[in-house]
Amino acid sequence: MSPTPSTPSTSSTSPSSPLHLAVALDGTGWHPASWREPVARPRDLFTAGYWADLVAEAERGLLDFVTIEDGLGLQSSRYGEPDGRTDQVRGRLDAVLIASRVAPLTRHIGLVPTVVTTHTEPFHLSKAIATLDYVSTGRAGLRVQVTARPFEADHFGRRVIPPFEDYDRPAVTELFEEAADYVEVVRRLWDSWEDDAEIRDVATGRFVDRAKLHYIDFEGAYFSVKGPSITPRPPQGQPLVTALAHQSAPYRLVGRQADVGYVTPHDTGQARAIVAEIRAEQERAGRAGQPLHVFGDLVVFLDDERSAAEDRRDRLDALAGEPYTSDARVFAGTASQLADLLQEFAEAGLSGFRLRPAVAGHDLPAVTRALVPELQRRGAFRTAYRADTLRGNLGLDRPANRYAAA
Repeated sequence: MSPTPSTPSTSSTSPSSPLHLAVALDGTGWHPASWREPVARPRDLFTAGYWADLVAEAERGLLDFVTIEDGLGLQSSRYGEPDGRTDQVRGRLDAVLIASRVAPLTRHIGLVPTVVTTHTEPFHLSKAIATLDYVSTGRAGLRVQVTARPFEADHFGRRVIPPFEDYDRPAVTELFEEAADYVEVVRRLWDSWEDDAEIRDVATGRFVDRAKLHYIDFEGAYFSVKGPSITPRPPQGQPLVTALAHQSAPYRLVGRQADVGYVTPHDTGQARAIVAEIRAEQERAGRAGQPLHVFGDLVVFLDDERSAAEDRRDRLDALAGEPYTSDARVFAGTASQLADLLQEFAEAGLSGFRLRPAVAGHDLPAVTRALVPELQRRGAFRTAYRADTLRGNLGLDRPANRYAAA
């Protein structure tokens, strides 16, 4: 019998609760030299088939969802500006369009593209993700990303963003406040059509009930949006909203607006402190009674022996010309050792994990074919998908429409 699905809450996750797993897909993998591995398929990187194969592998492993990286500028090893390197992957396809292309080829796994809220418009994004939810029949989400890169602002010419080094500087905090308003607009636009607004009655000639379409009339410091959307309410009602958080300003964004927050603790003590801060922000936002998952991010090098994983990392570091570092903890070892670590972190309050494969062609199959069976043997991961929607597999209810009459 499959494990009972976990129910997220504002309390710490029980050690016996089944874990949730996602993978973060970025090019050929998170190590900058990953494209040089024989399994990497760099020539296929900008094809639909490449991404379809990765997501199909993740679905075979029963993973909750995949996230797809994106941005408004070329990848760089230097935060503030392009680095000019030609020995690493540069260039991306649009993450929302990748997800839309892959959606009809999959049946269960959630699709969560990265979307940059800085410089873009919430109205456009709301209908793009609503459309993805229709195309995937209820498996869509988004990962909110803020950019404070001056050269990316120059692509649009609407605002000037000074260089920064600290997430908690006022200028950057303001960008996260803007992102919170952005998500609020998106959520209201998803609700601007009631679930039964479409009549489609040929006999009477009525396709839509105009009384069930609503102006959102949002007025904030950053946006003034009237609505309604041009896309009916998505199948999930509210597609999944997720965000990566490192410090207080993004923790506040997660607490106010996210269904899933990704965090990067390097030990269990740090994990407990981060979870406590996010729960406090959630309570301050008046969401204490609402489910909110907190996932830990890890970069993974997985092999049958720890020494093989460590040797592979060393070899890739040599090809890159420098040791690989990350905001997240970097793990090199076996599936059993990673399962031990995930269960240890779960005891600190994390309800799931987003794994970043160092080499997508190697480490993603290691997650699905070695880590997942190991967790299943321990009763810590499901043996089948339990719902038809992404929210359902995460134990999240379909929300009521805020504009519908009681």
